[in-house]
Amino acid sequence: MAEVMVRGPAEPQGAHAPSRHPVYAALDLGTNNCRLLVARPAPGGFSVIDSFSRPTRLGEGLNGSGRLSDAAIARTLDALTCCAKRLKRHHGVHLRAVATEACRKAANSDLFIARVRAETGIVMNVIEPEEEARLAATGCRALFDPDQHHALVFDIGGGSTEFAHVRQGAPGGPLTIVKLYSIPIGVVSLTERQPTLSSGVGFAAAVAEIASLLAPFDSDGALRDLALGGGLQMLGTSGTVTILAGMHLGLSRYDRSRVDGLVLDFPDITRMTHQLVQSGSARRALYPCVGRDRADLVVAGCAILEAICQTWPTGVLRVADRGLREGMLLTMLDQARMDRL
Repeated sequence: MAEVMVRGPAEPQGAHAPSRHPVYAALDLGTNNCRLLVARPAPGGFSVIDSFSRPTRLGEGLNGSGRLSDAAIARTLDALTCCAKRLKRHHGVHLRAVATEACRKAANSDLFIARVRAETGIVMNVIEPEEEARLAATGCRALFDPDQHHALVFDIGGGSTEFAHVRQGAPGGPLTIVKLYSIPIGVVSLTERQPTLSSGVGFAAAVAEIASLLAPFDSDGALRDLALGGGLQMLGTSGTVTILAGMHLGLSRYDRSRVDGLVLDFPDITRMTHQLVQSGSARRALYPCVGRDRADLVVAGCAILEAICQTWPTGVLRVADRGLREGMLLTMLDQARMDRL
């Protein structure tokens, strides 16, 4: 695991001096968003002390050109500069910064990563899809139903979608990653590939294509059998599922405390999906939990989610407003505890 110590300015002495407790930070640079989480260790996990999130659309146009565009790089560097400034507020931050599908695919990603380091001081590491899925599953563990031993955790990203089949034993015991899988389709890449996605025919075609890509992950039908028999729980971590959760609750503005851990029934997911597909981009942007930045992308996310629900009909989905960053923080904290032994 690549981890970097970020030094901040000298701390003042006296009663108002900042805490000397260790600070950890996780930065996730995805195809669509740049997200930062800063935390201190706390009983049972960590306590968040700072966060940052901004849509950058780093992977915009990548499918056609094979490269990160100058405009996308500029937007992303601006967001990462903001992250660097936040990190310097905290003394001696243990930072892990990762990049995912856009940087895995782009021909100029090495140059971009070098530029990020030169201009912001942040050392980015491009991780493989399997590691991305593992970290997302680790970050969602607190939401697992202890009475169901098998879980399917998925993360619908901007450029790819990751899956982890996880088996848990006794509460608090170790998790076993049974199988990891990734498909090279996310909300940005699917939106760019399918210009007719918002039509009924285009949506159905996208769902069928994604379902065919999911088939190898469950080639023996074992996961589907678990789903049909009530032995599989499903957790989704992505903007798509949190948007649907916010719509389901009728929120006038997004509230993580009400969304994280919410259980959605498949019929409700289908109803809201049809509502979004039929609304059109301008109307979708007016939904409080969608907004302008996601109005063109949420339909693609719904298509991916529809394929997942058809493939593994568990009947319910638990929504996770947590995932990769939380998984990175928990992994760093576990490593720190082991180093102290």
